[in-house]
Amino acid sequence: MGSFWQIWSEGDAIHRVVATVLLLMSMSAWVLILWKSWILVRARRDLALAVPAFWAAPDWAAARLQMQALDREQVALPLLDAALQTSPAGTLEAAGNVGAQLTRRLRDALHGVLTQLQFGQVLLASIGATAPFIGLFGTVWGIYHALLGMSASGSMGIDKVAGPVGEALIMTAAGLAVAIPAVLAYNVFGKWVGACEAELEGFAHDLREMVLQDHGLRSA
Repeated sequence: MGSFWQIWSEGDAIHRVVATVLLLMSMSAWVLILWKSWILVRARRDLALAVPAFWAAPDWAAARLQMQALDREQVALPLLDAALQTSPAGTLEAAGNVGAQLTRRLRDALHGVLTQLQFGQVLLASIGATAPFIGLFGTVWGIYHALLGMSASGSMGIDKVAGPVGEALIMTAAGLAVAIPAVLAYNVFGKWVGACEAELEGFAHDLREMVLQDHGLRSA
Protein backbone atom coordinates (compact mmCIF):
# COMPACT_ATOMS: atom_id res chain seq x y z
CA MET A 1 0.00 0.00 0.00
CA GLY A 2 2.89 2.34 0.61
CA SER A 3 3.22 5.11 3.14
CA PHE A 4 1.11 8.25 3.22
CA TRP A 5 4.09 10.23 2.01
CA GLN A 6 4.43 7.96 -1.02
CA ILE A 7 0.75 8.40 -1.81
CA TRP A 8 1.13 12.16 -1.44
CA SER A 9 4.28 12.36 -3.56
CA GLU A 10 2.92 10.12 -6.31
CA GLY A 11 -0.49 11.83 -6.48
CA ASP A 12 -1.34 14.70 -8.78
CA ALA A 13 -2.67 18.15 -7.83
CA ILE A 14 -6.30 17.02 -7.51
CA HIS A 15 -5.32 14.13 -5.26
CA ARG A 16 -3.33 16.46 -3.02
CA VAL A 17 -6.16 19.02 -2.86
CA VAL A 18 -8.60 16.30 -1.79
CA ALA A 19 -6.19 15.07 0.89
CA THR A 20 -5.64 18.63 2.14
CA VAL A 21 -9.37 19.34 2.30
CA LEU A 22 -10.00 16.15 4.27
CA LEU A 23 -7.17 17.00 6.65
CA LEU A 24 -8.53 20.50 7.26
CA MET A 25 -12.04 19.14 7.76
CA SER A 26 -10.76 16.59 10.27
CA MET A 27 -8.83 19.21 12.22
CA SER A 28 -11.82 21.58 12.26
CA ALA A 29 -14.18 18.82 13.38
CA TRP A 30 -11.98 17.66 16.25
CA VAL A 31 -11.28 21.19 17.49
CA LEU A 32 -15.01 21.87 17.44
CA ILE A 33 -15.84 18.54 19.10
CA LEU A 34 -13.43 19.15 21.98
CA TRP A 35 -14.50 22.78 22.42
CA LYS A 36 -18.24 22.09 22.31
CA SER A 37 -17.90 19.11 24.64
CA TRP A 38 -16.28 21.40 27.21
CA ILE A 39 -18.89 24.15 26.75
CA LEU A 40 -21.97 21.93 26.82
CA VAL A 41 -20.82 19.83 29.76
CA ARG A 42 -20.22 23.01 31.75
CA ALA A 43 -23.56 24.49 30.65
CA ARG A 44 -25.50 21.42 31.76
CA ARG A 45 -23.73 21.32 35.10
CA ASP A 46 -24.28 25.04 35.60
CA LEU A 47 -28.00 24.73 34.91
CA ALA A 48 -28.30 21.85 37.37
CA LEU A 49 -26.76 24.05 40.08
CA ALA A 50 -27.85 27.58 39.18
CA VAL A 51 -31.60 27.05 38.81
CA PRO A 52 -32.11 25.37 42.22
CA ALA A 53 -29.85 28.03 43.81
CA PHE A 54 -31.99 30.74 42.24
CA TRP A 55 -35.20 29.37 43.73
CA ALA A 56 -33.53 28.88 47.12
CA ALA A 57 -32.50 32.55 47.33
CA PRO A 58 -34.48 34.89 49.65
CA ASP A 59 -34.97 37.73 47.14
CA TRP A 60 -34.29 38.82 43.55
CA ALA A 61 -30.94 40.46 44.31
CA ALA A 62 -29.58 37.44 46.15
CA ALA A 63 -30.95 35.12 43.46
CA ARG A 64 -29.11 37.01 40.74
CA LEU A 65 -25.86 36.93 42.70
CA GLN A 66 -26.23 33.20 43.20
CA MET A 67 -26.92 32.60 39.53
CA GLN A 68 -24.09 34.87 38.39
CA ALA A 69 -21.64 32.89 40.50
CA LEU A 70 -22.82 29.48 39.28
CA ASP A 71 -23.76 30.16 35.65
CA ARG A 72 -20.27 30.16 34.13
CA GLU A 73 -21.45 29.80 30.52
CA GLN A 74 -24.13 32.49 30.86
CA VAL A 75 -27.04 30.33 29.74
CA ALA A 76 -29.62 31.05 32.46
CA LEU A 77 -28.51 34.52 33.57
CA PRO A 78 -29.65 36.22 30.32
CA LEU A 79 -33.19 34.96 30.98
CA LEU A 80 -33.16 36.40 34.49
CA ASP A 81 -31.84 39.73 33.25
CA ALA A 82 -34.54 39.80 30.56
CA ALA A 83 -37.23 39.11 33.16
CA LEU A 84 -35.99 41.94 35.42
CA GLN A 85 -35.49 44.42 32.61
CA THR A 86 -37.91 47.33 32.26
CA SER A 87 -38.96 48.82 28.95
CA PRO A 88 -37.79 52.38 28.19
CA ALA A 89 -40.52 54.93 28.77
CA GLY A 90 -42.11 56.53 25.73
CA THR A 91 -41.50 53.56 23.43
CA LEU A 92 -43.88 51.19 21.68
CA GLU A 93 -42.41 48.40 23.77
CA ALA A 94 -43.42 50.15 26.98
CA ALA A 95 -46.92 50.83 25.63
CA GLY A 96 -47.66 47.13 25.26
CA ASN A 97 -49.15 44.74 27.77
CA VAL A 98 -46.73 43.89 30.60
CA GLY A 99 -47.17 40.17 29.99
CA ALA A 100 -46.49 40.57 26.27
CA GLN A 101 -43.38 42.65 26.96
CA LEU A 102 -42.08 40.01 29.33
CA THR A 103 -42.79 37.17 26.91
CA ARG A 104 -40.97 38.96 24.10
CA ARG A 105 -37.90 39.69 26.21
CA LEU A 106 -37.70 36.13 27.51
CA ARG A 107 -38.20 34.71 24.01
CA ASP A 108 -35.41 36.87 22.58
CA ALA A 109 -33.07 35.96 25.44
CA LEU A 110 -33.84 32.26 25.01
CA HIS A 111 -33.15 32.44 21.27
CA GLY A 112 -29.83 34.15 21.95
CA VAL A 113 -28.76 31.46 24.42
CA LEU A 114 -29.79 28.64 22.08
CA THR A 115 -27.87 30.26 19.22
CA GLN A 116 -24.83 30.30 21.50
CA LEU A 117 -25.26 26.64 22.45
CA GLN A 118 -25.85 25.53 18.84
CA PHE A 119 -22.77 27.27 17.47
CA GLY A 120 -20.75 24.92 15.26
CA GLN A 121 -23.56 22.42 14.69
CA VAL A 122 -23.90 23.42 11.03
CA LEU A 123 -20.18 22.89 10.45
CA LEU A 124 -20.28 19.43 12.03
CA ALA A 125 -23.31 18.48 9.95
CA SER A 126 -21.65 19.76 6.78
CA ILE A 127 -18.44 17.84 7.45
CA GLY A 128 -20.36 14.66 8.24
CA ALA A 129 -22.41 14.96 5.06
CA THR A 130 -19.68 15.90 2.60
CA ALA A 131 -16.48 14.20 3.79
CA PRO A 132 -17.40 10.71 2.48
CA PHE A 133 -18.15 12.10 -0.97
CA ILE A 134 -14.93 14.10 -1.04
CA GLY A 135 -13.02 10.95 -0.14
CA LEU A 136 -14.93 8.99 -2.78
CA PHE A 137 -14.07 11.62 -5.36
CA GLY A 138 -10.40 11.22 -4.45
CA THR A 139 -10.71 7.46 -4.85
CA VAL A 140 -12.40 7.69 -8.25
CA TRP A 141 -9.82 10.20 -9.43
CA GLY A 142 -6.95 8.02 -8.19
CA ILE A 143 -8.34 4.86 -9.81
CA TYR A 144 -8.91 6.70 -13.07
CA HIS A 145 -5.32 7.92 -13.23
CA ALA A 146 -3.95 4.55 -12.11
CA LEU A 147 -5.82 2.80 -14.93
CA LEU A 148 -4.65 5.41 -17.42
CA GLY A 149 -1.07 4.85 -16.33
CA MET A 150 -1.32 1.09 -16.59
CA SER A 151 -3.03 1.34 -19.97
CA ALA A 152 -0.23 3.54 -21.27
CA SER A 153 2.40 1.09 -20.03
CA GLY A 154 0.55 -1.90 -21.54
CA SER A 155 0.68 -3.87 -18.27
CA MET A 156 -2.71 -4.81 -16.77
CA GLY A 157 -1.87 -7.71 -14.47
CA ILE A 158 -3.59 -8.04 -11.09
CA ASP A 159 -0.34 -7.23 -9.34
CA LYS A 160 -0.17 -3.99 -11.29
CA VAL A 161 -3.78 -3.06 -10.48
CA ALA A 162 -3.92 -3.95 -6.80
CA GLY A 163 -1.31 -1.46 -5.60
CA PRO A 164 -2.57 1.77 -7.26
CA VAL A 165 -6.25 0.92 -6.72
CA GLY A 166 -5.60 0.06 -3.07
CA GLU A 167 -3.82 3.35 -2.55
CA ALA A 168 -6.72 5.21 -4.15
CA LEU A 169 -9.22 3.48 -1.83
CA ILE A 170 -7.43 5.03 1.13
CA MET A 171 -9.14 8.32 0.23
CA THR A 172 -12.56 6.74 0.78
CA ALA A 173 -11.45 5.40 4.15
CA ALA A 174 -10.08 8.84 5.03
CA GLY A 175 -13.41 10.46 4.14
CA LEU A 176 -15.28 8.05 6.40
CA ALA A 177 -12.78 8.59 9.20
CA VAL A 178 -13.46 12.32 9.01
CA ALA A 179 -17.25 12.02 8.71
CA ILE A 180 -18.07 9.44 11.40
CA PRO A 181 -16.80 11.43 14.44
CA ALA A 182 -18.51 14.57 13.11
CA VAL A 183 -21.87 12.82 12.70
CA LEU A 184 -21.68 11.15 16.11
CA ALA A 185 -20.73 14.44 17.79
CA TYR A 186 -23.53 16.27 15.98
CA ASN A 187 -26.11 13.80 17.29
CA VAL A 188 -24.76 13.85 20.85
CA PHE A 189 -24.54 17.64 20.94
CA GLY A 190 -28.04 17.94 19.53
CA LYS A 191 -29.34 15.82 22.41
CA TRP A 192 -27.43 17.89 24.98
CA VAL A 193 -28.64 21.19 23.52
CA GLY A 194 -32.19 19.84 23.48
CA ALA A 195 -31.93 18.99 27.19
CA CYS A 196 -30.64 22.49 27.94
CA GLU A 197 -33.42 24.01 25.85
CA ALA A 198 -36.11 22.13 27.78
CA GLU A 199 -34.61 23.24 31.09
CA LEU A 200 -34.34 26.86 29.95
CA GLU A 201 -37.89 26.93 28.59
CA GLY A 202 -39.21 25.70 31.93
CA PHE A 203 -37.13 28.28 33.79
CA ALA A 204 -38.35 31.06 31.48
CA HIS A 205 -41.97 30.03 32.04
CA ASP A 206 -41.53 30.02 35.81
CA LEU A 207 -39.79 33.40 35.70
CA ARG A 208 -42.64 34.88 33.71
CA GLU A 209 -45.22 33.63 36.20
CA MET A 210 -43.24 35.00 39.14
CA VAL A 211 -42.69 38.43 37.61
CA LEU A 212 -46.35 38.75 36.68
CA GLN A 213 -47.28 37.78 40.21
CA ASP A 214 -44.99 40.49 41.57
CA HIS A 215 -46.75 42.98 39.30
CA GLY A 216 -50.10 41.81 40.58
CA LEU A 217 -51.12 40.52 37.13
CA ARG A 218 -52.73 37.28 36.10
CA SER A 219 -50.90 34.99 33.68
CA ALA A 220 -51.95 35.40 30.06
